[in-house]
Amino acid sequence: MGRIKTKLIKRVSHQLVREHKKEFKEDFNENKQLIAKFAEISSKKIRNIIAGYVTRLVKQKPEG
Repeated sequence: MGRIKTKLIKRVSHQLVREHKKEFKEDFNENKQLIAKFAEISSKKIRNIIAGYVTRLVKQKPEG
């Protein structure tokens, strides 16, 4: 089993994926930089958790 993500992480991640679907890649480091650009998140830890979840969502749902 993995770590459980909070509602905040899931809500923000799904919203970012909906709004910027084409920009996100399957690379964590690229997504981390994009999230810093798209969202104003003060905590580095929260930003990294969101980036990891976004990466997982992008890998999970190949659109097309």
